[in-house]
Amino acid sequence: MPGPALGDNRDNHMTSGLPFDDIRNLIAGLPALDEAAAARAREALPAGGGSLGRLAEIIEWLAAVAGHAPARVARPTIALFAASHAVSRRLGTADPVGEAQAHVEAIAAGAAPVSHLCASSNLGLNVFDLALEMPVEDFSTGPALDERAAAATMAFGMEAVATGADLICLGTVDRAGDLSAMALISALSDQTGAEWAEAGQGSRAITQQAMELHRGHLGDPLEAMRRLAGREIAALAGAILAARTQKVAVILDGLAATAAGAALHALNQEALDHCLLASAVSDAHREAAAAIGLRPLLNLDGATDGGMAAALAAGLVRAAGDMSVGLAEVRARSRKA
Repeated sequence: MPGPALGDNRDNHMTSGLPFDDIRNLIAGLPALDEAAAARAREALPAGGGSLGRLAEIIEWLAAVAGHAPARVARPTIALFAASHAVSRRLGTADPVGEAQAHVEAIAAGAAPVSHLCASSNLGLNVFDLALEMPVEDFSTGPALDERAAAATMAFGMEAVATGADLICLGTVDRAGDLSAMALISALSDQTGAEWAEAGQGSRAITQQAMELHRGHLGDPLEAMRRLAGREIAALAGAILAARTQKVAVILDGLAATAAGAALHALNQEALDHCLLASAVSDAHREAAAAIGLRPLLNLDGATDGGMAAALAAGLVRAAGDMSVGLAEVRARSRKA
């Protein structure tokens, strides 16, 4: 799939306010979840749902997002975004474009773990190429994107929801965007970047260099995103927003998805009410997710291959939906008896 219109990477945010203004208006006007539907789903649970543990929470959440109860997942899909980063060369990746393309080709050929998980679980799988041949600028030496390009990429990400899915799992094909994600999460939470112990000294140094360079421009979450983040984070943010407006439940997978969610949450604390988190890749990731109201569904002990956690988490949510339908049918029969 072709990438979005990219514009250029000049620092022209002062003259292109309209694109982000549109995004801000959308975020401010997000529809609330349907609490009445959640209450109806809750009524069908045995003894208030206590014996079901977190499955009860998922059942109520799914109904609230869908706007009806019981809510069953019929068309689950995984959407993975692929982008490349100039900063990857500073981390020892000689060919960021070639490496990203290899990940995309492995998924297309059925050679990636997520390909097998999707095939065995009847999950849709879409990969979105975000102009792989054009790595975003090194965010430690200048803005990664200009505002026009960032807004266009968010709009492109919204198209991921146009497949008709009722549960969409959002992530990336690889972890090339993790460094940008760490920097963005740190900026949004007023931290220094030193908290990412698992990243290594070199990565932390790049993150801190970037945050120092962009100091004074990080108070606005969207501005912070376009300066520090790659195209996949912008696209993920757009997909999250589109899913909310279309009553589609979301599972976030990976640091990049968490960073995209953090930017939206900073603008509207209810922006992620329709989202769950598949897993956390580290303690720092888990803490960052908790700060925006996300708790991992799974503990995969460091398994981070692109989309794998999302595929496994989707099975859990789909099972919860099937359970809610079954429980509702039992309750309906008992009422007629």
